[in-house]
Amino acid sequence: MSKTLVLLLLVFQTWALADVEQVVRCHEIGFARSVELGDLPRFQSFIDPDARFVGSTVRRGVPEISQAWSRFFEEGGPRIKWRPQFVEVLSDGNLAFSRGPFRMTIQDDEGVIQERWGTFNSTWRHQGD
Repeated sequence: MSKTLVLLLLVFQTWALADVEQVVRCHEIGFARSVELGDLPRFQSFIDPDARFVGSTVRRGVPEISQAWSRFFEEGGPRIKWRPQFVEVLSDGNLAFSRGPFRMTIQDDEGVIQERWGTFNSTWRHQGD
């Protein structure tokens, strides 16, 4: 069964002479790494105040999204890793879309590790200089 994780309205900052697609790709990887490393403040720094994370429910704004994702930052909690496979940027450079696979691992009470794979989608909004 395929799962889809949607991360909407994330923030990417200004760049100089860089390819916008690569900037977005690097931001997506940095966002993913913040979760992998358990760095909640860094994770929160990528989230736009008006963000929506859509899964089985919709989470709105940094506090609600952080609460929903808190389990990924807890000792012994599930682990998630993702990387962008595709990045598309609108011609004006203000919005971008990234999509790719994610892998989540969860250890149950008996120590058995369960693995889930799916696809994530993110929308990034440029925040100006």
